[in-house]
Amino acid sequence: MSNQKSREIRLKRRPTGMPSEADFELVETTVPAPGPGEVLVRNVYMSVDPYMRGRMVDRASYVPPFQVGEALSGGAVGRVAVSNNPAFKVGDYVSNFSGWKEAFVTGGGDLMKIDPKVAPIQAFLGAFGMPGLTAYAGILKVAELKDGERVFVSAASGAVGSIVCQIAKNKGCYVVGSAGSDEKCDWLKKNARVDRTINYKTAGDLDRAVRAAFPEGIDVYFDNVGGEHLNAALGHMRLNGRIAVCGMISQYNDTAPPPGPANIIAVIPNRLTIKGFIVTDHAGLTPQFLQDMAKWRAEGRMNWEETVYDGIENAPKAFIGLFKGANTGKMLVKIGPENG
Repeated sequence: MSNQKSREIRLKRRPTGMPSEADFELVETTVPAPGPGEVLVRNVYMSVDPYMRGRMVDRASYVPPFQVGEALSGGAVGRVAVSNNPAFKVGDYVSNFSGWKEAFVTGGGDLMKIDPKVAPIQAFLGAFGMPGLTAYAGILKVAELKDGERVFVSAASGAVGSIVCQIAKNKGCYVVGSAGSDEKCDWLKKNARVDRTINYKTAGDLDRAVRAAFPEGIDVYFDNVGGEHLNAALGHMRLNGRIAVCGMISQYNDTAPPPGPANIIAVIPNRLTIKGFIVTDHAGLTPQFLQDMAKWRAEGRMNWEETVYDGIENAPKAFIGLFKGANTGKMLVKIGPENG
C-alpha cells in the first residue's frame, strides 16, 4: 500500500484572550503505509473540549502544552482502514487521542475498540466517553451525591453538565440547571428532566435567581463555569455542602487573574468541601460507568445532544464556539465517512 494524503490542524500561534481562527492552520500531510504490527486509522469524528484552551498556553499543567507548528491532539473515534496487527481487523471502530488529524498510523497501543451496538460511535466522545465519565465521577465520587439531595449544575446543557443533571435525577434529586438560552433551558426540562432552569443571560441578578430556585439551599454544586456562578452557589450552600469543581470556562480566556469569590468565607460556618478533580484520576470507574450508562439509556433515563460541525477545516470554528455558547451537548467535528 502506498502513502496516503491526510489533513491536520496545527497550532499556528498561541492565542491571547479569546482564540481566533488565525491561531490555527490546516496542513496537508502524507501518512506512511503501516508497517508490521501497525494499523492505519481514518478518523470519523473528533472532539473539541474547553480544557484544550489551557494546553494552548506554554505552562506546566496536568497535561503538556500544545507546541506551535505541531498538530493538536484530542479525543477521536475512527475506523481501521488497513491492519497489519492481529488485534485489529479492517472495519473495527476505535477511540483514540489523535484527533485534529484525518488519518494516522499507530502500533495500536493507544487504541480502544468501541462497540457501535452499545451507542452511536460519536457518543464515545461524549455521553459514553470522557465528558460522561467526568460527569459520573464528579457527581458520584467527588461530590459524594446522596439520594434526594438538592443539586445545582452550571453549564447544564453542555456535554458534562447535561449528564450530571440526569445522573442526579436518576438518584431522586431535586436538580436546577443553568444555561445560556431559552432553547437550552427547554431541552434541559424536556430531556434531562431537571426540576427548574435558570437562563443566566436573562435572569438579571443571578444570586437572586439561585436563591429563588433553592429556598432550602444547595447540597451539591457541580461547577463548570466559576466566576459569578460560583459566587452565587457559595451564598446558598447548606451545612456540609459539597462543591465539585470540574471547570471554570468563564475564566479560560482571561488575560489577567480575576478576583476570587467575594463570599469565600461561607466555607467556614457551613463546613463546605470544595474539591477540584481531573477525570483521568478516576479511570478505574470506567467499567461501572459504561454499565450504568447503558442501563440508564435502555430505561430511557439518559439522553444527550450533539452539535456537529462538518469537515476538519471547521475544527477551529467549532472549538471557538465552545466559548460563545454555540453548542448544546457535545461539540463534535465530523471529519470522515463512517463506512469509508
